[in-house]
Formats: sequence, C-alpha cells, structure tokens
Amino acid sequence: MSDKESRFPKIEEVVVQLFGVRGSIAAPLRNQDYKSKILDIVSKYKASDASLSPEEFWKTLPYHLKFVTGSDTTCVTVTDSDGEIYILDMGTGIRNVGDQLVADYFKKKEKKNINIFVTHTHWDHIQGLPFFKPIYFPDFNLRFHSVYGDLSDRLEAQQQPEFFPVRFSTVSCRKEFIHFPADKVFEFPSGMKVECFPLRHPGGSTSFKFTNREGKVFIFATDAEFTGQDMEIIHESTPFFSGADLLVMDSQYTLDESFSKFDWGHTSYTMSVNCATSWNVKNLVLTHHEPSYSDQKIFEIFESAVEHKQSLGGHPLKIHLAREGLRFHL
Repeated sequence: MSDKESRFPKIEEVVVQLFGVRGSIAAPLRNQDYKSKILDIVSKYKASDASLSPEEFWKTLPYHLKFVTGSDTTCVTVTDSDGEIYILDMGTGIRNVGDQLVADYFKKKEKKNINIFVTHTHWDHIQGLPFFKPIYFPDFNLRFHSVYGDLSDRLEAQQQPEFFPVRFSTVSCRKEFIHFPADKVFEFPSGMKVECFPLRHPGGSTSFKFTNREGKVFIFATDAEFTGQDMEIIHESTPFFSGADLLVMDSQYTLDESFSKFDWGHTSYTMSVNCATSWNVKNLVLTHHEPSYSDQKIFEIFESAVEHKQSLGGHPLKIHLAREGLRFHL
C-alpha cells in the first residue's frame, strides 16, 4: 500500500482519497500560524546545507512545516477498478470533489451516477452539499445511501431560504434516496460490496465497509466514541472490523481530553490504536482532527500514537496521519 497526493487517479486498483479531515468545523490556517511556519522554514533554511536544492531542502522539513493538514470537514472518496466514485460524507471537502467531477463532465459530457454514503447528518458532515456543483447539473444522478428514512427532509432543511438561497428540492440533478439497513450488503457492478455498522455517537453514526473483488477491505469509521469501558463492544464488533486493510477512524482527542469530553462522541488516538490493534487492522488513518489543533499539535499526536502502538508489542499495524489530498491504494 502506498499513499500519495493527487486528483482522481486513473488506475486499475481501488483508491481511497481524503478530501476533508477536520472535525466539527472547518479550520482555515490563520495568518499568525502561516507567519510562524514561514519564519520557522526560513530559520531552518539558514541553518541548512547551502548546496541543497529547494526540493531537497523541503524534504528535510518536519511534517508540520512540510504540509498543512487541511481545513475542510469530512469527505472521503473511494474509486473502484471500473473508475466509479463513491463519496463518504459531505463536509466542506466535497466542494473540491465536485469541482473535479464537473471538470471531467465537461471533457466527456457523459451522464454520471454518483453514490454518496452518509454516516450521519451533523452539520460538519453535510454542510458542503450546497456547494457541490454536480447537484446543479441534470446529467448527474446522486444516489444517497444512509440509515435515515427522512434523509431528503434533513438535507432540505439546511437549504431553507433562511439559510441558503437555493432549495435542495429545486436543484437540477436527479436524486435517489436509498435506505441502508445494518444487515444489508450492497453489491455494485464492479463487484464492490458495501455494508455498514452502527457507531456510538450523539444521534447515532454509521461506519461503512468496502470490499472489492480481490477481498481488499476499507472501513470508514468517523464520529465514534470508544473508551476503555467499551472493550466488550470493541470485541463484539470484531467481525465487521477484523483484518481490514485500511481503517480511517475518528481520533479527535488526546487521552486526557477524552476524559473531559466523555459522551461527546469522539475517540482518543490511544483508543483508536487499541481498537485497530485488537481488530488486526493493517493500516490505521487518524482523522477528524480537532479544529483548534495546529499542524504541529496534530503531528505530535501522530507521533504519540506510533509510540503507543510500539508499547503494545510487535503488532504490524501501520499508522498514518490524515491530511487533505492523501490517497491510499488497495
């Protein structure tokens, strides 16, 4: 498995790409944070080997100076071997997904079916929908998959005239709302199978599991609260999560912060590592980053997660840090 950054890839394998990785609210980089990054980079450049090229120097920088984690709220895409795109959640990250889909549409002028899977309807997971350009094109058919029988009404509510100038019911795309019960397995033409599992979160949330023809498994489990008191639940859910090749999981809090925010519906990085280890997951991606955390703080959490994994023994789990644009190949 490799991780790279790009737009939608044109390859024969299944690709998972991250378009929004912040939790709760979008968190753009502030001017003072940007200034601090620039000053740190200049300082390191002055102390570096003068013979290094700009690209070589960039490679020497620590994570928080080399990258920005990203400001957009949750959105992930899965592209299968047939080139079909599945979208998970509609946070502000979906705007960039839509821009690319519309650009591709103008090149080919082909009608397009888009499957969107909704984990839950808290605002940070649906607020990007009004800015998702495909909803304004009649050649796009949007299929919304969720556990909610009233999803259409929920999405309509955020586009009432008091909140947005265009009603969701009047946009030009075609819309289908498909109920996705916990015991259902959907199979798509490419052979991709999708199933879901309920998570503990205020108002409920849903994890989705994608399994391709070759048996590679990707699981998206954001907005879930697992604590040390939930070990029985953790082990009961093992059949769903067991052996996943890639698990993108809510890891919003530090362990100390999770104690003070009990029942807020999110997981500490420590418990995410515990869960992934218990479930024999191969790759864990820490996501749903706290909006108040800087890139440096988020990277420190990643380093602590790696250290915690090492303290658990020789488990081969590989840990990754979610950032916008990152993609994984299955």
